[in-house]
Amino acid sequence: MKNTDPLRLAVNNALLITAFFTLIYFIVCELFFEFQLLPLAILDVLLFLFSFFTFRFTLEKFIYQKIKLIYKTIYNLKRQKDYKFEPRINQQNTIEQVNQEVLEWGEKKKLEIEQLKKNEAYRREFLGNIYHELKNPIFNIQGYVLTLLDGGLEDDSINREYLLRTEKSINRMIAIVEDLETISNLETSQIIMKMERFDIVELAGEVFETLEMKAHKRKKELYFGDRYDIPVYVMADMKWIRQVLINLIDNSIKYGKPKEGKTKVSFFDMDENILVEITDDGQGISAEELPRVFERFYRTETARSREKSGTGLGLAIVKHIIEAHDQTINVRSRQGVGTTFAFTLKKA
Repeated sequence: MKNTDPLRLAVNNALLITAFFTLIYFIVCELFFEFQLLPLAILDVLLFLFSFFTFRFTLEKFIYQKIKLIYKTIYNLKRQKDYKFEPRINQQNTIEQVNQEVLEWGEKKKLEIEQLKKNEAYRREFLGNIYHELKNPIFNIQGYVLTLLDGGLEDDSINREYLLRTEKSINRMIAIVEDLETISNLETSQIIMKMERFDIVELAGEVFETLEMKAHKRKKELYFGDRYDIPVYVMADMKWIRQVLINLIDNSIKYGKPKEGKTKVSFFDMDENILVEITDDGQGISAEELPRVFERFYRTETARSREKSGTGLGLAIVKHIIEAHDQTINVRSRQGVGTTFAFTLKKA
């Protein structure tokens, strides 16, 4: 029966016993002596009360002891080291309480299992990506070195060229390892942010100067979305925020509009924070790919179709740097229109 508890069971059983006794009493009266209502009523009341309290005590005692064992088992599974079990259930509504505990525990374990499955899938993909990213430079180095050992070292027409190619592949491997180390340090909080007050507009201008030659080579224009005559001060680690701006602006140069593209950097006052936006006019990113752009080594179709010049870890590093500042970063994009990366920094 639904919603049956010890109290209801005791009442039902007491009524059944009392009804059975009453039926027997009627039969005996018919056979041996005259029926009397008052003695029957008194006996029925006494029998009902005796049966009710007997059943209730027995059922609650039995159920409570059994459920307490189940409850303790659950807590033994849930508990942490040095946790002392102290049952929080009582003999009132025991089944409902334990049922709720079991449901909550089961839901929590279900979520944990789902998260473990996602982590396992991510781990496999991550290891596969590391293998893929390191495989090419390693094989290239092997090929160049074997060629040099097989006689190319004495051939002036190729020996220097192959050594330069080997150096390029080695530098790529070093860059991947250094970026992985950076992400690991950011994740484990081994890098302490040195907060200082600085003008984010001035810092963005310095990044423009750093990337000016690269932008000019690809015929890209870098500009501010407005006139910022007054400094926009933020409180952050200037070294790491410079890295964020370099990574995002560099990406906009690489993956923006192929010819005569533009990259716009804008700043907005958000009361307690400053919102920084980097917008390009490239092909954009599909809605399916947007949630994954900050994953390590993940490359969109646009990035995969072009020459690989980065480690595939730039956006992952950007995300970790912003989160290390207790701030947020997001991306929005429309295919054929462009992409905007936006992050916040604490206003100074």
